Amino acid sequence: MTTGRGLRGTAAVVGIGNPRYHKRGTSEDSALALILKAILAACEDAGADPRGIDGFVSYANDLNEGLAVGAALGVREVRWSTMVWGGGGGGVAAAVNAAAAAVATGQAECVAVYRGITEADDGRQSYGKGHFPPLLTAHGIVTPAQICALRTQRMLEADGVPRSAMEALTAVSYLHAQSNPDAAAFGKPLDPEVYADSRWIAEPLRLYDCSRENDGAGALLVVPAERARDFAQPPAYVLSGVQGAGPDWSESLENDAAYTSAGFHPALVNRMWDGAGIKAGEVDVVQVYENFTGPAVASLIDVGLCPPGVAAGEFMTVDNLRAPGGGLPINTSGGNIADGFVHGIGLAVEAVRQIRGSSPNQVAGADVSLLLGGPMAPLVSATIFGSAATR
Repeated sequence: MTTGRGLRGTAAVVGIGNPRYHKRGTSEDSALALILKAILAACEDAGADPRGIDGFVSYANDLNEGLAVGAALGVREVRWSTMVWGGGGGGVAAAVNAAAAAVATGQAECVAVYRGITEADDGRQSYGKGHFPPLLTAHGIVTPAQICALRTQRMLEADGVPRSAMEALTAVSYLHAQSNPDAAAFGKPLDPEVYADSRWIAEPLRLYDCSRENDGAGALLVVPAERARDFAQPPAYVLSGVQGAGPDWSESLENDAAYTSAGFHPALVNRMWDGAGIKAGEVDVVQVYENFTGPAVASLIDVGLCPPGVAAGEFMTVDNLRAPGGGLPINTSGGNIADGFVHGIGLAVEAVRQIRGSSPNQVAGADVSLLLGGPMAPLVSATIFGSAATR
């Protein structure tokens, strides 16, 4: 059932593809080849003909345009091809939302959402290109880690969020990765002492507070909800989707009033919950984009899943965040930190797996799965997925 002008009940993800990640700089394939493999895997998963794809969406300055991807696949027609602006993973959920909007309005019938990178094609830190104006670089701020470190330090000092909240997110990501054979950290558990002794990247962020950077690609197929049952897998319906930047956010040269926020401002958060017709307490599982652990904690606070201040430490514990039995399992495939990092496309895939019941760390009876993208990036976005029971 649709509600107003929202996305609820209009679109569904019916196919996912996320081939194993490569250590950065080691893939024998180009980024385009990896994207094509991911889309073909999503089509095989869905039982769909790749030539029937008629829309393409990517984000984060992906160098592989939808028209080129479509030509390589031999599609019959390209009806929709778009890119979400905004650096890094802020566009991961927004890309899903754009695809949902396309099929909901009849602009396309099957849209591939994808992201792929290789160090050979994209260089290092491709997510930060074009987002460091002179005011930052003149003062030696040249990496996302530095910007997020400044904001995280303020969150710890001024807001009173304990560092243990960040540590718990890393710990549970590595714990989940041990059950995921495809994770980069599979078979490599992280001892608390190793985390505590790891080098500073940009204080207060240590090595294991930072996401990986991999060669790889992922893809999702989005179709109109009325077609969802025509495919091989249980659909994950789009219940709500939001994206954007607040009035003093975006490319605002670090003048943000809510300096410790992840960027999910109250109006956006309200639209997210209202669009889905649910409350924060009804979420079963979360995939939160963790470029770094501090911004990820800030995301959970922004959307009302984690309490602010000192109480965040009581919520952010391994026992509460772990699957399957935690109060709110988070990053159940290992996330950007322990699974693999291709601008968070793996988080979107895992959000859908949880609705299907096919995650390596499955939450029993997961009906509502939340994807959060891009904390402390110029653009943020979110998608709420639901099972058939939520329609």
